[in-house]
Amino acid sequence: MSVKQEDSGRRSVQVEVEVPGTPEEVWQAIATGPGISSWFVPTEFEERDGKPVAMTMNFGPGLVPRSTVTAWDAPRMYVAQGESWGEMPPVAIEWSVEARAGGKCIVRVVNSLFASTDEWDDQLASTGQGWPGFFRTLRIYLTYFRGQPSAIMQFVAPVAGTEADAWEALTSALGVKDLSVGQQWTAPAGAPATGGVVEYLTQDPYDALLRMDTPGPGVAALGVYNYGQSMVAMNFYHYGDQAAESVARETPRWQAWIEERFPTPAEASERA
Repeated sequence: MSVKQEDSGRRSVQVEVEVPGTPEEVWQAIATGPGISSWFVPTEFEERDGKPVAMTMNFGPGLVPRSTVTAWDAPRMYVAQGESWGEMPPVAIEWSVEARAGGKCIVRVVNSLFASTDEWDDQLASTGQGWPGFFRTLRIYLTYFRGQPSAIMQFVAPVAGTEADAWEALTSALGVKDLSVGQQWTAPAGAPATGGVVEYLTQDPYDALLRMDTPGPGVAALGVYNYGQSMVAMNFYHYGDQAAESVARETPRWQAWIEERFPTPAEASERA
């Protein structure tokens, strides 16, 4: 993904997606804590005098960035200015909603920073490359589960070997490996009881989305990426009045399954 450069020193990447819903419905999904948490990561907004002033996103242990809301024009756009990470300049995120015909909207995200060199362009481009996967989950949420209560389970595990090895192990263990989009899916014996329909499946990057009907309505997002070593990532978004109860029940089951299937490299060596 290319980085746009401006004479002012602003450098940015832009990603957009078409989703179903009115601007007000889509705004609820991208500009509220419960809404963003239903398709992205757990998010909370801080308010002062009834107006959002900051947002915090929880990507996992040690990755909980806080951003200051610098512009707010509901239900059209808002801007959040993030904190600096190390020597990297602060990154701003602009979210916008644009109505389209046929009961659809365009959601657009622009990540930007100011820099006099291209030192941070790779990180900025990488940020942009991460949005399409989450936007696919947003589209599924707005299509099938719009406005429903949600709860999320997040699991990340380092694994030995290459990303291809990790993807092979993950999709084989879950019975997804040889499926195609639109096919019914049921997790094999040994995994927590889970099933539904394959919504998206690719190896470039390694990514799968499964719309669940067992143990309840939801989306399972599976992926593999490199963060100094190969990592398996699984997000389960549960929807409906029983979402929180489902997450409380299923979390220890999946945690035990992941620890058994994907031991850390040190644990794998000990077992060998």
